[in-house]
Formats: sequence, structure tokens, C-alpha cells
Amino acid sequence: MDPMIELCDIIARRPEQFRDKLAWICGRCPQPETLQNDSPRASRSQLHAVIGVARFLSKCPHSRDDRPISVTLEFIRAIPSSFHRSFWPQSYNNDAISSFFVDFLKCISETANASPDLASEIAEYFGEVVTTSVSNQEGNGNDTAISRAFLLALSNNFPPVLQSDADQLIDHLFDQLSTLLTASQGEIPGTLDTQAAANGSSVYWNSYADHMNFSVDGGGAMFAQQVASFEDESMESLEKQEVAFKLIAHTSEKVSIDQKHLEQVRLIAKKQLQSMSAFLKIRKRDWNEKGQPLKARINAKLSAFQAAARMQIKSLVCLDVDAKTSKKLVLETLALLIDAAEACLLSVWRKLRACEELFISLLSGIAQVAVSRGGQPLRVLLIRLKPLVLAACMQADTWGSSQGVMFDGVLKTCCEIIETGWAKDRAPIDTFIMGLATSIRERNDYGEQDDKEKQEVPAVQLNVIRLLADLNVAVSKPEVVDMILPLFIESLEEGDAITPSLLRLRLLDAVSRMASLGFEKSYRETVVLMTRSYLSKLSSGGSGENKTSESEATTERFETLPAGFLLIATGLKNAKLRSDYRHRLLSLCSDVGLAAESKSGRSGADFLGPLLPAVAEVCSDFDPTVDLEPSLLKLFRNLWFYVALFGLAPPIQKTQKSDSSTLSSSGSMSAIALQAVAGPYMWNEQWSSAVQRIAQGTPPLVVSSVKWLEDELELNALHNPGSRQGSGNEKAAVSQRTALSAALGGRVDVGAMSTISGVKATYLLAVAFLEIIRFISNGGILNGDTSGGTSFTASRSAFSCAFEYLKTPNLMPAVSQCLTAMVHRAFETAVSWLEDRITKTGDEAVIRESTLFAHACFLINSMSQREEHIRDIAVKLLVQLREKFPQVLWNSSCLDSLLFFVENETTSVVNDPAWEAAVRSLYQKNVREWTVESLSYAPCTTQGLLQEKLCKANTWQKAQHTTDVVSLLSEIRIGTGKNDCWTGIRTANIPAVMASAAAASGANLKLSEAFILEVLSTGIVSATVKSNYAGEIAGMRRLYNSMGGFQSAAPQQGFGGGLQRLISGAFSQPQQTEDEAFNEVSISKFVRLLQQFVNSAEKGELDKSQFRETCCQATALLLSNLGSDRKSNVKGFSQLLRLLCWCPAYIATPDAMETGVFIWTWLVSAAPQWGSLVLAELVDAWLWTIDTKRGLFASDWKYSGPTAKLRPHLSAGEPAELPDINPVDQIIAHRLWLGFFIDRFEVVRHNSVEQLLLIGRMLQGTTKLPWSFSRHPAAAGTFFTFMLLGLKFCSCQSQGNLQNFRSGIQLLEDRIYRACLGWFAFEPQFYDMNNMNFAQSEAQSVQYFCNEMVSQTDSKVQAPEKGDTLVHANEEYHPVWGQMDNYAAGREKRKQLLLMLCQNECDRLEVWAHPVSKEPMPVRPKLTPEKWIEHARIAFSVDPRIAFALASRFPTNVSLKTEITQLVQSNILDIREIPEALPYFVTPKAVDENSVLLQQLPHWAACSITVALEFLTPQYKGHPRVMAYVLRVLESYPPDHVTFYMPQLVQSLRYDEGRLEGYLLRATKKSDIFAHILIWHLQGEEPEEGQETEEKNLAFQAMLPAVRQRIVDGFSPEAQDVFEREFDFFDKVTSISGVLFPIPKEERRAGIRKELEKIQVNGKDLYLPTAPNKLVRGIRVDSGIPLQSAAKVPIMITFNVIDRDGDENDIKPQACIFKVGDDCRQDVLALQVIAQLRDIFGAVGLDLYLFPYGVLPTGPGRGIIEVVPNTRSRSQMGETTDGGLYEIFQQDFGPVGSPSFEAARRNFLVSSAGYAVASLLLQPKDRHNGNLLFDSAGRLVHIDFGFIFEISPGGNMRFESAHFKLSHEMTQLLDPSGVMKSETWDNFVSLCIKGYLASRRYMNGIINTVLLMLDSGLPCFSRGDPIGNLRKRFHPEMSEREAANFMKSVCVDAYNKWTTAGYDLIQYLQQGIEK
Repeated sequence: MDPMIELCDIIARRPEQFRDKLAWICGRCPQPETLQNDSPRASRSQLHAVIGVARFLSKCPHSRDDRPISVTLEFIRAIPSSFHRSFWPQSYNNDAISSFFVDFLKCISETANASPDLASEIAEYFGEVVTTSVSNQEGNGNDTAISRAFLLALSNNFPPVLQSDADQLIDHLFDQLSTLLTASQGEIPGTLDTQAAANGSSVYWNSYADHMNFSVDGGGAMFAQQVASFEDESMESLEKQEVAFKLIAHTSEKVSIDQKHLEQVRLIAKKQLQSMSAFLKIRKRDWNEKGQPLKARINAKLSAFQAAARMQIKSLVCLDVDAKTSKKLVLETLALLIDAAEACLLSVWRKLRACEELFISLLSGIAQVAVSRGGQPLRVLLIRLKPLVLAACMQADTWGSSQGVMFDGVLKTCCEIIETGWAKDRAPIDTFIMGLATSIRERNDYGEQDDKEKQEVPAVQLNVIRLLADLNVAVSKPEVVDMILPLFIESLEEGDAITPSLLRLRLLDAVSRMASLGFEKSYRETVVLMTRSYLSKLSSGGSGENKTSESEATTERFETLPAGFLLIATGLKNAKLRSDYRHRLLSLCSDVGLAAESKSGRSGADFLGPLLPAVAEVCSDFDPTVDLEPSLLKLFRNLWFYVALFGLAPPIQKTQKSDSSTLSSSGSMSAIALQAVAGPYMWNEQWSSAVQRIAQGTPPLVVSSVKWLEDELELNALHNPGSRQGSGNEKAAVSQRTALSAALGGRVDVGAMSTISGVKATYLLAVAFLEIIRFISNGGILNGDTSGGTSFTASRSAFSCAFEYLKTPNLMPAVSQCLTAMVHRAFETAVSWLEDRITKTGDEAVIRESTLFAHACFLINSMSQREEHIRDIAVKLLVQLREKFPQVLWNSSCLDSLLFFVENETTSVVNDPAWEAAVRSLYQKNVREWTVESLSYAPCTTQGLLQEKLCKANTWQKAQHTTDVVSLLSEIRIGTGKNDCWTGIRTANIPAVMASAAAASGANLKLSEAFILEVLSTGIVSATVKSNYAGEIAGMRRLYNSMGGFQSAAPQQGFGGGLQRLISGAFSQPQQTEDEAFNEVSISKFVRLLQQFVNSAEKGELDKSQFRETCCQATALLLSNLGSDRKSNVKGFSQLLRLLCWCPAYIATPDAMETGVFIWTWLVSAAPQWGSLVLAELVDAWLWTIDTKRGLFASDWKYSGPTAKLRPHLSAGEPAELPDINPVDQIIAHRLWLGFFIDRFEVVRHNSVEQLLLIGRMLQGTTKLPWSFSRHPAAAGTFFTFMLLGLKFCSCQSQGNLQNFRSGIQLLEDRIYRACLGWFAFEPQFYDMNNMNFAQSEAQSVQYFCNEMVSQTDSKVQAPEKGDTLVHANEEYHPVWGQMDNYAAGREKRKQLLLMLCQNECDRLEVWAHPVSKEPMPVRPKLTPEKWIEHARIAFSVDPRIAFALASRFPTNVSLKTEITQLVQSNILDIREIPEALPYFVTPKAVDENSVLLQQLPHWAACSITVALEFLTPQYKGHPRVMAYVLRVLESYPPDHVTFYMPQLVQSLRYDEGRLEGYLLRATKKSDIFAHILIWHLQGEEPEEGQETEEKNLAFQAMLPAVRQRIVDGFSPEAQDVFEREFDFFDKVTSISGVLFPIPKEERRAGIRKELEKIQVNGKDLYLPTAPNKLVRGIRVDSGIPLQSAAKVPIMITFNVIDRDGDENDIKPQACIFKVGDDCRQDVLALQVIAQLRDIFGAVGLDLYLFPYGVLPTGPGRGIIEVVPNTRSRSQMGETTDGGLYEIFQQDFGPVGSPSFEAARRNFLVSSAGYAVASLLLQPKDRHNGNLLFDSAGRLVHIDFGFIFEISPGGNMRFESAHFKLSHEMTQLLDPSGVMKSETWDNFVSLCIKGYLASRRYMNGIINTVLLMLDSGLPCFSRGDPIGNLRKRFHPEMSEREAANFMKSVCVDAYNKWTTAGYDLIQYLQQGIEK
């Protein structure tokens, strides 16, 4: 189909939505101005557009858009122009043009038929077009061919025309026909006199014999003349005649034709019909033409005749019914039509399709005319129709499946006439039917008069029988059957058909067909006849191998009679007759079995087998579970007895289990019995199928409730006295026992059956056959009520029959053993049947699952049986069924049976306390096991189902044992902690699944905390909530309906009318239209609300509770229509369902996803049939989140957490703007979502291939390359949970239902492993959410993935795979792994690498989750150096980044680093985009050797600033390529990001050869702040006056003023102005210190004020040097304070500042200390490290507090220090109180336990922990109380870092031996217990450990920051090995657990250490600093 036409079809469905598209297509059509040209042309696309628009009109004729009809009408008007070849595209041949006209006119006709208005508009144009085309077809050439093509198309699809145009058209057509027919029409010999025919004279009705003997030999010259005239007609003329006839007929239908024209029409048609008879009588040899040309001529002429006949029939419609003339015309026409039909029937061309169509057309016309007129025409027709019918029956035998077209036509016409005339005039109908029936006897009489030997039955006789039988079936009238059937029966019982013959077979078939109509009299007569006939054949026929039997007798016995029985069984619909027939057939089978049992060989099966299909059919609707008469039950028993005896049962074993010697005596009953057990089947497969169908409708063969198997009298009576199989034949008995043992699968030995007689063994064998075959045939579903479709109830389980045998009391042990074995064997068969169909989909899968659930429900119900052994068997089988098919756990009907079966079973039995107690105990045990088992695998769905059951409040209230259920469920708890309900790791233990389970429960739980979920209580609450929502919808629906749909436009239907209806009771039965209207209104409302929620979520304004309520109401609305059969509003419901699935995914917050999981669980639990729909939408939404990069798939760097936040200082890459939303929230939402998916996977993995494939689609789409997952460390648990789902899915490849997808699943498995390795392509990170539950779940998620990997590996080792078809196809290239040598070996190595990495990740996350845990870590196998090398190679081959991240995880592994170094150097060109590779080839050694590898640096990706700074150290010797790379890295980042490392850059100038200076100068031109900070640092490096400069610093310090001057010289005028004002302002402030030095102390504050008053803030762009983001707006002149110092007078001044990007009016104070004579550079370094730690902690999400206040050296011995706001030192606090910190905090923040106190304690804890980590690394000393500040919120801040690293006060005596200060008063706050056993202390230690672990990940960055200051001359580098010791304090050689234990020991060591208290005492004694 052309795309444009297809587009029009789409537009027709939604015309309003696609108005613009429709306009575009209309614009593509030929425009009116184009079509009105002299020589219009149309392109191919324009013609397609015309067809498209016409199709649109045909499908949407009432469109309000006028453009399509306008375009169409213009083209219709232009059709005459299209009769020129120039109009069409060159590629259009005549066939294409014809096809165009056919399509166009078809659409126009359909449009006219659908819309009267459009029909009138079309009629105005079309008449002229048709007339033009008729006039244009004269002549030859292409133009004429086009007009003929149009007319030919028009003859099949004729649009409406105006009356005036119709008259003109008919005149043209008459003129044309007169020309065409004048030359060809002559006087035709043999035509009849119409007047005589009209009078009904028989002279003019040629008899049947005359027609049979028709000859044209005597025609002579006249006949030759006629043949010649026919041959003279051209093919073109014949085609024109056909078209003209058709057009006239169409025109007469559309408009009224005047009488004059009608007369002309009839005259033409009459001559054609007269000519037709003569034409058809011409034989082939009389034609001069031969072969194909002749056949073409005949076909064309017959088509013209057919058109003429139709034209004649149409003309009769206009006749006056009562007019005498019209009757005459009718009779005349009938005569002509019948003559023509007879001629067709006898013509030599009768097998041509055209002749057959002509014949059918004639018969149709005959019936139409005669039936419509009735009376004399009908009687005349019936007189003439009989010879016609007999003539049709004279043809070849039509008894086969393909009857002839003409025979079918005759039959159809007869049926039509009989059905119509039956009520009008029955007498001639009866005469006609009897005439046909008696013709059979007449033929027989003729045969009897012949003295010759009996001849073959004439075909006409057989076909008349067939015709009459078909006629009876088609008419289906008992009166007709009663007329014909006696004649047939008489022929069968007394006539020639009494003996076997073909005639008898046909009559038997006919009477059975008539009996199948279900008329009681004919049915009974026929069945008696057929039964008698079958038994007579049994007594006389012998076995099937009797060679002397006649073929007809054999056919009758084996084919005709059984087929007749089957036909009757199929046709009978009346229940009473079917019951009677069932009894008769079973009785016949008993009689046949008894009679045939004594015969040798196969005769028993030969006689009984043919009856089985009929028995199967008549039993197909028989419910075997209903009570039935004992007589009928005995008949069933007898049937199965003989089935077993004759070996007619299909084999019930797949393998031969009996001894081969047993089958040696072929033909014996023993061989037959064993053959029936193990096969192969010896009989007709149709019989096998019949036995299986009979089994479905056979009741249990329990004839009596007492000792039914002990009495052998009845059983022995089933043996014929002449049989050798009776009870006295021990050999036969042994054979039957052997067969029985084999049938029971060997569960009962033959020796154990010695007490069972032969006849009993046969009977038990019959029982075994029956019960096992029930399950072989259809899985064990009995016949019964089919109103449920493919849903079966427990009562239809075949176990209901099998268990009946076990109820019989006092059975012999051997018999009881056999019956128990039979039940188990039947169960095995059922399981096998279910397993064999595990791959089925669609309806077959539904049937399979329904069968499974029916059996499970029955077994559950059987647990309440009174017999203990039956209860035991039921429980045992139920457990086995549950283990084999876990899907039963979540089936609603099974759960109903389990929860409510006791109530149903106990109410109908007598009171029996012992039985009730036993059943209750069994019930309690199974309910708990069932619930716990289902919860352990799919807690979401299980809770949803339980909630659905709890919604049935009324049922629960009636239940007798509700309290038992409640008590059991109330004991079941699940949660994030340890679950005692089940042992081992189950799916529910997966954190994501458990979180989803909490969401599905509906409980208002904080998923960020550990929780325990009460299954019952939350279930009751949620069930109540759901019921409330359902009640709201039901109430709104009823109110809406009662108000008449709120139709305000109709007052009588408004509120008053609605109230009246409410009062009158109409409330409870709403109208269908109102119900649908309510649905439409509600759907529209909910769709609008949900869309509004999505829009609000985008703005961050989502109302969580309102969203949840709306979703629940919408869900309730959907479910309220669950049972409705109405098809309206399907689109709306689909849209609502889609929104309910998509909205939570789109909003993607944890709260929204909790709502989503709740409503999704509700949907799939309440409507399991919607499971595929919901899952399909969710999978689409999941894949959409991949495309839109949300949550787990936020792969952009800005969502990567710590890595993004630490760019570019500590991690490589451009700094990105951080996202507005927290990506962790979306990741948590994905985790909840994923838990629901895993839950659904567990539910559907065994029973729904469709849903499994949907999950597979999700897995495939998610794991496709390139890697699309988030790099955020908080995504680790969710990521590996998803991969766990992938592995679980891949483990299903061995399941039967996914075996067809094995290769695809293997490929998916590789993609999963590839994606998992992709996670390790990035350096390991931590992320803390201040939520131990989240951290623990992350570790558990990775651990469960490891467990799954190990378990799958172990299972594959135990059961190795047969091979990988994917790899066999190509050994060298893999679609996931690429080139490889050995796939199997490589796969194993990759799995080992992945497992090792996952175990390492699990250990890391476990430590992070439990930092202070005392439990030992799992022991991991120690790897050899060779294994490390192998891991490195495998990792590098998959992705080089994995290898670098591997080295980052194990930084001290020498073998690993060496191998990676070699790999890098070998593959240097392939990894230039990976900055992590730099340390492996940019080394001091490479610099010394000037390695060629350094030539790659110009092409290398940029690294982080700290890595680049390392290359500035002396050991790299300023190598040109290295320096060029460093400078390129620095220049790739904005100068503002490099400013932080200004001290290091300034120190690097020591070794610079001009390159670094050049970068600095260029950067100063880009940023004024960068330039200012650089100048201040340069000034800070200058020596103070009088200070001697070391020789090594001379060159460096001499260079500094020159560099400064070059910076200043490079300033622009604007920059120069800013520079001068900034520096002048702060120089003036700093100079105050010098002014105060000679002033007495008491006058210094006033001096400060005086000096400050002189200083003016010049400009609004001045900023604090220590904080460039703070603009100075003034000085608080009263704030100046002189400070105590050994040097010159430092002063503290407060400025008014605003944030550079903040509110201009938001002015804040900021105090700064201006020092003169003190070197601040060491403080700068310490605070740089603290700032790095602060950034690391913030990026990782740790709640640790550090305050790196600003410090800036502004000149030699000068600097500015920010004052920490709102703080006081501990010594100051001690001056106002005698108590310690604990008491001070109570004074300041309230009593212990109050919110303010605990908040302050928390602030102190997080700040102490932060500074503990910083102190461990920096080793600051001199930590007296004057250097410890506390802010107003209780946070601790360390200041004054004059002693760090290796130096300490007192001549480096290192008295302060603790790594950080943790005095006694501090421990009082941090450890209320005082013995390090409080929760607060553990929290403090945990934070310390996490801070330490997080800082270790960035060890190199911190060390490089310190390393570059090594030659700065700072005191901290004056002794020892500060860099080496700093590295040691990071302990890179330790694992995460070891590092955690180390940090824990540091905290314990610092706890109230005596040296700390001692140093405080010394400071108090020496300096007076309060301790």
C-alpha cells in the first residue's frame, strides 16, 4: 500500500486530530486550474493522493472538512480528460489505469452508499462523465482503451446518477447495442413460443428425455449460419455488450426507467436468452475456431449472456404484480431462464467457470422471480424444476467432498424455493419433494424389470439421495424429513438396499444425516435401524481379516455405520435425545463387547473400535461428576472393561517396561494388554483420540459404595461363556496382573497382586487406564460447565474421580495398594503433561495454567476429607505440585481454596470433634507454609493477593475458622532485619524487593530506616483502604446514574428527576449508557489530574498524598469495570492504565514510586489477566528512563556524585553544573521499581512466556552497549540488583518455556557480565546518606549478586552446558566481547575477575555499612601474582579503565601495577582518552630516559589539577612535553578553579623555565581575582626586612618582583583601576597595625577607630582577599580590636559584606584579623588540606563538619585571617563558668535529652569527627583550649596551625601523643556511657572511620597538594619525612576493614588520653589558658 493511502486510513480514524495532514494530502491532489487546462496531466503522487482522499471519504463520509469532497468532485468532473493517454504518467500502462479506476470508483460507490448528501452531489457530475465515456469507446487506440477501462470498472461499481442523465445514458447504450446486435442476431432455431409457454402448455416444455437426446445435426444451412454469426462477433463487441448490459442493470437499480425503455430492455434480454440456448447446444466440433481462442470467445459470450440475464431479472422488478401482462412476462421469462439453465447443464462447456457462474446466476434469477411472485409462477417453476434437478443429478457422482458447482446451485435454489414457498403454497412444495423422493423407487422398479444381471447403481439415483439428504439438512423441517425418511427406510429394509451395496451405503448415510437434525421420531427410527444393522453385521461378518466379506459389507461396518453414529452424535443438540443416544450407544458397545470377546484375534477391537468416535462425541458434553443412574454407570464400566480387554486404550507409558518375552505371543490378550500399556498403538489413531475424549466424560467406575470390587459376579458376566478369559484361566489372570503392574509404573509388584483374580485385575487395569488417560488426553480436566471459558474449577479436576476409589471402605490391601499407586501414577502423568506444555503461549498457556490451578485447588479441598489416608495423599501431592510449579502460590483461586476451604467443607458433615481438630491442625500448618513460601519469593504479589482476600470482608465474617487464619497470619513478619519465617536467602531478602514489599503493603513505613512488617495488620489496613476507594467509585457511579448523568440541559432529567428515580428504586439498576457516560467522565477527570501531577512534579510542587489518593481512585475505577463485557471506553481505559504505569516512573521520586508499586500490585493482584498489559507499559517506561537518562541511567557526569563534585581538583574532567534534583532520589525510586520487577519475575517465570519475554526485552534494552548506567556510588546496590534479576532470568534458559530462546539468553548473559564489569571501570567511591539501612542494603545487594554468580557457576559445573550455539557460529568474533581466541576459557576468566571485583565491592560496602562491626570479614582466597596478572590482562582486554580501577582498588599490589604498566605501554594509542593511565608511563624514569611514550601527551585527555601539579615537582625536571601537557590541563580549566592551588603554583615557579609563568600571566588576563591572589602570594613569598635569605631561595625570591611587575604591566586600564583600589584599601587597613605598635595598649582601640575613619570604601567591586565572593560595602569603625601577640599588634576589624551573586541588601558582618610579623603560609597549607577534606566529605555525603576559614598572605610577614563567625574559644568559655563542656552545653542548649541539647551534641559530634580525620592526617599540635572554638550551634572548629606534621611545641618534644584531641570533657558529650559503649560513641567512631575511608580514596591528591610546598621553607617541613609519614597515615596497604579498625584504634587511643590533659595543664600553668 502506498504510504499516502495508508496515511489517509490513519487520518480517517482521527480526522480532527490530523486536519493539517488531510489538508496536505488534498493539496497534493490535482488542482482545479490544472484539471481545466486543455491537456491536463497527473503525476503518480497526485493519483495516489486522489485515491487516498477517496478512501478517506469512504471511511469517513460525514467529515466536517469540505476539502476532500471538493477535491474528489473536481476530479470526477475531469475524468473525461483522463481518457487521453497524455493525462497519465508514462509508467502507467493500461492495467495500472484500470486498477486506478477500479479503486477510485469503489471508494466513490462506498461513499455514496454511506452518505445520501454526498450521493446527490456525486450524481450531479457522474451522469455526464458516464455518457462521455460511452460515446468515447467507439474506435481504436489508447484513448478508446482508457474509456473502456473506465466503463469496465464502472460496470462493477456504479455511482448514483440523475434521472435525466440516466435516460440519456440508456439511450446511448441502446444505440450502441442496436449496432452491436444487428449484425449478430438472427432467427434462432429451436426457440420456444412464448405465448404457449405463458399459458403453461406442456407442448412447449421439452421433456427431460428430449434434452438428453438433443442433437443439432438436422439444422442444415440455418444451423451453420447461426454458428457463423456467432463466430463473426468480435471479442471487443462481446466486451461492449457485457458492459452495456451491466450498466443498464445498474441504472435501473439507481433510478426509475420509463416503460418505453423497459420494453426495449426486455426485448433485448429476451433475444439474448433465446440465443443463449442455441449457443450452448453447439458442440466443439461445429466451431471453426479451436483451442484457446475458442475458449476465450466462449467465456466472453457467456459473460455477456450472464449480464443480459441479470438485466432481464432487474427489469422484472419494475413490473406491476397484479397486471395480467406482467404475469405473462413473468412466465415467459421463467421459461427462458429454465431453458437457458438446462442448456448450461447439458452444454459441452458446463465445466467452464463462466458457464458455472451463468448457471448459478440463472438459478438465482429463477428463484428470485418465482418466489417473489408465488402462485402460478411458483407452481409452473416446480413442475419444470424437477427435470432440471434430475438433469443435475445425472452428472458424475457428487458424493465426494467436492460436489459440483451446478449441483450446489440446484440444491441452494431448491432450498430457497422450499423455505419461501413453505408458508405461501405448501401443496406444490410437497408434490415436488415427493416427486424427487419417489424417483429413487422408480429407478429401482426399472431395474427390477430388467432381466439382465444386476447392474451398477445409476449416478442419478445416488445423487438424488444425496440431494434429498442435503435438502433436509438445509431446510431442517420435520415435515420434510417425515416425507422422505420412510421411503429411505423402506428401501433399506425391503428394497434393493437390504443387501450390502453402494445404494445401501448412500441411504444409510442419508438417514443418519437426517437423524442428526434431532427430530425425535426420525431420530429414534434411524437409531433403531442402524443399531440393528450393526449388530447384524457383528453376528454375520466375522473379523476384519475375513477375505470373503464383500467390500460393501466391510465398508458399511467399518465406515458407513460408525460415521452415521458419529454424525448423529455430532448433530444432536437436544439434551434429552443426547442422553437417550448416549445410553443406546453405550448399550451397543456392551453388546458388541460381549459378543466379540469370545472371538479370537483382533475381532473385539475391530467391532468396538469403530464405535468409539461416536461414543466420544456423545460423551463430550457429559459431566462425569453429576449423579447418574447405576445402569448408565455400569454401561461405562463395561465399556472400559472391554477397552482394557481388547487393548484399545492408548499407551500410558513412554518407554517399554515389561519383559519382551511377554509379547512373544502376538494376538493373545496378554500381549494386547501389555501393548496398551507401553505401546506402540496397534489400532486406528482416531480410536486412540476417541478413548481419550471418552475418558474426559466417564464417571468414576464405582458402581456401589460397599465392597464394589469384592463381588465378581457382575464382572464375570462381562465375559462371554465361550471366552477363555474368565476367572478360571490363571494364565490370563497373570497376564492381566502383569499389565496392571506395568500400568502402575511398577509401584506394585505382580507378586503382591496374587490375591487379585484375573477379572479383578482386568477391571483394575480398566480403572488405571481410565484415570491415567484422563490426564494424558488434556491434563486431567473433566467435561463440565464451559461458561468459564478456559478457566476451570476444582470440581473439573480429574483427581476428583481418582480420589473416589480411595473412599471405598474395607478394601483388600492389594487393591488399596493398587488404587493408591494409580493416584500417584495419574499425578505423574498430570505433571508430565504440564511440563510438556511449558513452552506454549496464548490460549494454550492459559489452558495449561487453568488445568494446573484446578488440580491444586482440588488437592487443597481434599485436605478436609474425612479419610486420613486421603488427606495425607492430598498434602503430599500438593507439596510436590507446589515444588514443581511454584506459580500456584500466587493463584487467586488456589489462595481462595486454601483460606476458605474449611468453612465450605465442614458445614455439610456431622459434628466430629476429632476430625475437626485434625483438619484444623492440617489447615493451620499448610496455610502458614503456603503464605511464608509465597512471601519469601514474591512478597509484593503475595501481600496484594492477601489484601484482595481480606477485601472479602463478608466471607471472612462468615468463616468458621477465621480466628485460626488471623492468628496464623499475625505471626508472620517480614522486614529488613533477619527473617525467622524462612531459612536461607530467598528473593524477599533482596533489599530492593523488601522495600517494594513495604510499598506494596500500603503501610506508612520509612524505607530509609529498618522496618518489620506485620503481614496481617498492614494487610487489613490496606484492604480497608482499597475497599474504601472502591466504595467511593461505586458510590459516585450510583449517584451519577441516579442523577441522570447530571444532564443540566434536560430539566426533567436533572436533579429533581434524579431524586425521583432514586426514591423509586431505579438507583440500583443504572442504564448502560449512563454507566458508560460515568466511565467517560471519570476517565477524563483522572487523566487530567494525573497529567497535572506530572506537570507539578516538573516544578517540584507535587502533593504526595493527593497524588496517591488520585492514583488509588483511578485504580479502583479501572477495577470496577473488570467484569464488564462492554467494549466502550476501551481507549480511555487504556490511556488511564498507561498513565497509572507511567506517572510514578515519570515523577521518579521515592514517594511516587511507592505509590506506583502499591497500585501496580493492586492491579496485577485483582486482575491477573492484566499482568501482561501492566508489565508491558512498565517495561516501556523503564526503557524510556534509559533514553532520557534518569535515575539509575543518569549517565551524565554531573550525576556521578563525588566524582562530579570534586572536579577538577581531585578528579579529572570539566566542572559541570550540578543537577537541581538529587539523583539519589531517582535511584532509590528505580530500586523500588526494580524490586517490583523481581517480584513479578518470580511470579511469572514458570507460567507466562509473554511476561518473561517482556522482562527479557527490558534486560536486553538495558544492557545494550554503550554502557548507560549512572556512575553514582549510591547506585551500586540498585545496579547489582538489576544484574541479579538478569542472572535469574538467564538461569531460566534451562526451563522449558524459554528453550526456544536459548541463544538469545546466552547473549544476554554475556551482556550482563559485560555491563557488570563496566561498573568497575571507574574508581571505587563511597556515598553516605546518613542512613545505615541504605548502606546495609547496598552491601547486601552486591552480596546477593555474588551469591547468585557462585550458585549459577556451581550448577553449571554440576550440569555442564551442551555448547554455545552463538559461539559455534563464529569462533573468533563475539557480538559482546569482540575478537577472542577461546570463548569458553575467556568467559570463565571474566567470571572469575567479576566475582573477585564484586567480592571486593561487597567488602567495601559492608565496611561502610558497619564501620565498627566486630564480626570478621569473610575470608577471600589469596591470589597468586600470576592470577593478578591474568586479571589485569582480562580487565584490560574488556576495558582498559577496568584495569586502572583494579589498580586503584589494590594500590600496593606490585604485580598488578607492573602488568598494567606493560599493557599501557603496549597499547598506548588505544587509551589516550583515559587520564588514569598517565602515572603508568609519565614517570621520573621516563623523563630521565626521554621515553618515546611521552610523545603521546599532546593527545592525552586532561587529568585532575592535583595530578597535573605532581608533574611540576622537581623529579619531572620540567620536561618540555610534560610541562606542555600540564599547562594544557591547567588552561583547560577556568582560572577560578585553579586559584585554590595558588600556593603550589607559586612554589612551582622555583623550577620553572618560563612555561608556568607564561600560563600564570595568561590566566591573570582572564581573571582579575586570579591576578590579585597571585600577586598577594608572590608578595607573601618575599623575605621580611632584615631577614636573611637562604642561598637556594635567592633566585626564586629575586624573580618574584619581576613576575609581579609583569602581571601589573599586563593589566588593562579597567583591571589596573580595580587592582589599585583593592590593594590600596587593604594596605591601608593592614598598616594600622604598625601605627598602633608605639601606642599604649589602653589607647590602641581608640587608635584603631581613628585610623578606620580615614579609610573610605572606593567602589562597589572591592572584595575580601580571603573570600573573593564577598564584596565589601563598608567598615564597622567601632569593631576594631587590638589582639595580643608576641609580634606586632594584630588587629581584628569587621566589614559589612554581601555575597557577590546574592541580594544587594543582604549585608552581613565579617571580621578579619590583619597580622603583621607572622607567616601565614603554613596555615594556608593546613586549611587547603582541610578544605579538600571538607569537599570530599560533602561529595561523599558524609555528615562531617569542617570550617576551612580563609587565610591569605598579603606580603612578607603579613596576612589576613578570616574570623570564624559566632564562635568563642574553649578558654573564653572557661572564663565564665567552672563546669566542663557537658555543663556548658546544658547551660547554652537546655537539659540533656531536649531537642536543642541533642542537636548541639550532634553538631559537636560531626565536627569533632571531621577534625579527628583532619588531625590524623595533618597532625596539628598545640591543641590547647585557646585554639579550639565552639560556634553558637555547638560545632567545634580548630584554629592556629602553627605546628603540623612533624613539628610540635617545646622544641618538638611531641608531648601531645594522641592523633587528635579528645579530652575528658569532650568524651562526656560523645560517650554518655563513659566506657565507649554508647550509641553516640559508636556513631562518632563510625563517622571518623567513614571520613578516613573517604579521604583515602583521594590520598594522592592530598599528598600532591602538600608535596609541592616541600621546598617552601615552611617550618612543618623542617624535620623528619613529612610526606612519607603522611602517606603512611593513609595506610594504602590496608584493606577497608583494616583501615576501619586502624581508625577505630586511633579513636580509642585518643579517648581521654593523659597526654592531652597534661598539655592542657601545662598551657594553663604557663599561659593561663583555661583547661
